[in-house]
Amino acid sequence: FLLQESDQSKMNLYDHLCDVLNSVLESKTPNAVDVIEDISKQIKEAKYRAAHDPSALHDTAETSEEVVLAKLQNKLFDKPVEEAEPEPEEEVEMPLPDLMDIANYFEQAGIGLGREETFRIFLALKKLVDTHTLQTVRFWGKIYGTEKNYIVAEVEYREGEEEEEGEQEGEEEEEVKDDDDEEKEEQEDLTPKPDWKPPPEIPKEENGTGCNKKTYFVCNEPGSEWVKLPPVEPKEIVLARQIKKFFTGNLDAPVISYPPFSGTERNYLRAQIARISAATCISPLDYYKFEEDDEDDSDGEGRDSFIPNVEFEPLRNIELIDPSLSNWVITFFCYYPIRVITQLVIG
Repeated sequence: FLLQESDQSKMNLYDHLCDVLNSVLESKTPNAVDVIEDISKQIKEAKYRAAHDPSALHDTAETSEEVVLAKLQNKLFDKPVEEAEPEPEEEVEMPLPDLMDIANYFEQAGIGLGREETFRIFLALKKLVDTHTLQTVRFWGKIYGTEKNYIVAEVEYREGEEEEEGEQEGEEEEEVKDDDDEEKEEQEDLTPKPDWKPPPEIPKEENGTGCNKKTYFVCNEPGSEWVKLPPVEPKEIVLARQIKKFFTGNLDAPVISYPPFSGTERNYLRAQIARISAATCISPLDYYKFEEDDEDDSDGEGRDSFIPNVEFEPLRNIELIDPSLSNWVITFFCYYPIRVITQLVIG
């Protein structure tokens, strides 16, 4: 009987009595017996407003992570505000390829992130192009983490536009280290000094060369802020080969490992990106050719710049799937194309 629902208020007596008693116990209203009718009326009015006025619920509804992410990604679909009189600009080739077209080919092979996520990543890459002066932009891939994921973009700046923040930071660190070494030497003048000296550190490659030929940006979700990764150093690559560590999705997280890694997760991520890129970027044989200026290799320094071969004739499918992989070469950050004999192994 108490659970029978009223046709007018859509409430039942049992639930209403529970709400009234609960309100009295929580508020500890003095002389509750005198105002119990008012309490009952207030509860009924509150439920009536909530049922007929959706805006009354905005204070009680908790904002979920999905809602926050949706609001963040909704900005990707906003049209840019057009200026009344746009200034004439030089015609520049679009640095961003058609990611949806590329994803379509991967989808035919059963590989990909899904069309919806791929399109959101494409919009995020367009936002990156609008905020930086870039020559080329490529969606490098997605790395999964224990807390958040990384979306990686591979870019090249236009000539003379690249930022030089890393070099300034490196010079400041070297000055601090030199000062600390001088203080230690003054304190340890009387102690015996060992003859052993650590091997000299291999210098970091300049931006635009070797493993730092490309620049990488990462973000956790399409629509979030793109963060530029620092240039990679040879010692970081060496240590990254000896470490098996899950990514957390936090660039500032410490990398607790053995052997100890010098740097945070952003440095570890950059080192692993360099390793993966150097081992997995392949192309059909003769698809690229060296530029005419690099044909002379008498100095023995090798050649590191190549361009697509206009005269390349596509190979037949039977030749591309040859188990020997003799028609495929590694073409990323290598001075010479390396013939792939058996298979590509990361690490």
